[in-house]
Amino acid sequence: MFVDKAKIYVKGGDGGDGLVAFRREKYVPEGGPAGGDGGRGGDVIFRVDEGLRTLMDFRYQRHFKAERGVKGRNKSQHGANAEHMIVRIPPGTVLIDDDTQEVIADMTRHGQQVVVARGGRGGRGNTRFATANNTAPELAENGEEGQERYIVMELKVMADVGLVGFPSVGKSTLLSVVSAAQPKIGAYHFTTITPNLGVVDVGDGRSFVMADLPGLIEGASEGVGLGHEFLRHVERTRIIIHVVDMSGSEGRDPFEDWVKINDELRQYNAGLIDRPQIVAANKMDMPESEANLIAFREKVSELRPDMEIMPISSLTRQGVQELLYRATDVLDSIPVAPVVEEVAETKERKVYKLEAEEDNSFTITRDNDAFVVSSPRIERMLKRMQLSTHDAILKLARTLRHMGVDAELRKRGAVEGTIVRIADFEFEFVENSSYY
Repeated sequence: MFVDKAKIYVKGGDGGDGLVAFRREKYVPEGGPAGGDGGRGGDVIFRVDEGLRTLMDFRYQRHFKAERGVKGRNKSQHGANAEHMIVRIPPGTVLIDDDTQEVIADMTRHGQQVVVARGGRGGRGNTRFATANNTAPELAENGEEGQERYIVMELKVMADVGLVGFPSVGKSTLLSVVSAAQPKIGAYHFTTITPNLGVVDVGDGRSFVMADLPGLIEGASEGVGLGHEFLRHVERTRIIIHVVDMSGSEGRDPFEDWVKINDELRQYNAGLIDRPQIVAANKMDMPESEANLIAFREKVSELRPDMEIMPISSLTRQGVQELLYRATDVLDSIPVAPVVEEVAETKERKVYKLEAEEDNSFTITRDNDAFVVSSPRIERMLKRMQLSTHDAILKLARTLRHMGVDAELRKRGAVEGTIVRIADFEFEFVENSSYY
């Protein structure tokens, strides 16, 4: 099954917690703090593997969580950093942040990789908090939470040659004739509903990858039918072979077919109209094809004198080999680098939700008899600090006092015993004290 779109959840590993510990050797008096830092959590990294062709794996596994860092140890030993999680993806995958709709990366080269969720930093152990005034601190931090996000993955087939055209013009038949691919072929529209890939051996030592792209219809650029699902794959092809039913067996005019499909390509992506294009005038074995071809050439020459038109018949294989030779010659004359979306360098765009710069801003609201304090800085501090020790409470109280929270609470009417809520914590306000 060909799967070309998936939505997944990724989360970097949490950092390991720091440790509160002290040296207790027999002959080391006043040994001091010896708690080590926690290890860093693992990153979630997407890496391109050219052996993959679809996003099928992501239909069954949608959650990717990296391991958390190891906790700090005594004797000032640092906890081990977690291993990064490597997720293999096929070339041609575009990664989009589901919340902001920002393109994170356009993955096209084998081995290319990008970090989509960074692991959290490890918490500091009490060794880090020792000062001249506090030589034996009982302070340590929890590990930082890893970044998490939902990512939409869109696969754009990377082929050298893309076959486009209305339904039932013979694209699948042509692919089956020139390669070992076995696409579904039927006498009805939209037999092909997902791209089919085939490796074409031209016969002179050269080869290329051809993609049979599902049939387009008028209005596809606006999403009519499965327009966007189909047109997405045309963007990555190096050249386009536009297959036209020259017999008019479906009751349509070949020239109008050609005009409509090119209009849809232009409306979807203006750059596609400049992509090298060869018109494969198919079904030349049918009775009225010769007359239609003459009229078709005259009309096309008025709009695009440079457009190359090659008569073929996928059924009898008439002109098919000449078409392959010509397609190979065109491929040899253009760059091999795939056409990719313009995505700014990582340092120039916001890929991760970085922590806000430290500031002392806060807001205080009233909730019945309690005061609710909101501040990004304080809330981050509460997440990091291990508030199970007296030293940690004192540090929090000093921070609140320096930020001006104490004074503002008094101004709002806080008295002894008033409840103060910050994030998930609840304290009692105490007058003339260094902590709540």
